[in-house]
Amino acid sequence: MNEVQSSPDKRVTEFINEHHLAALAVTDGEQIWSWHAFYVLLEDEMTLVITSEEKTRHIGIFKSCKSGIVTGAIGLETEQIGLIRGVQFNAVMEICSESYINRYRLSYLRRFPYAVLKGGDLWILRLTELKFTDNRLGFGKKILWKRED
Repeated sequence: MNEVQSSPDKRVTEFINEHHLAALAVTDGEQIWSWHAFYVLLEDEMTLVITSEEKTRHIGIFKSCKSGIVTGAIGLETEQIGLIRGVQFNAVMEICSESYINRYRLSYLRRFPYAVLKGGDLWILRLTELKFTDNRLGFGKKILWKRED
């Protein structure tokens, strides 16, 4: 049975932390676009931190989006059905408007130190719900989480 949990399951956060690339998508109701982003998870906030540049197509579409919601997925590449694992999620995305040096930027640079050379804006994705599939727990086993606040 798939049950919604009020606090994130450790297996979910461990999986997210094992990876570093998320596929994300956004729509403004007329246009839809997807992109990939390196991320770092701040477990205490259930927040992903990414960077992206203002001039990108997805940020342009996001700025026209009234909801501020993006959707995404992180998956393990495997052809063995019994090992399939992946997370699908929704998140509220916003630009990090705090000072240049802050907890979000430092967390991101700690994981991706070469990002200091690239630049771009820092974005915060506050996860609102997620579904974790882990076939090692049984075929089609899902762990669901939803933010309560």
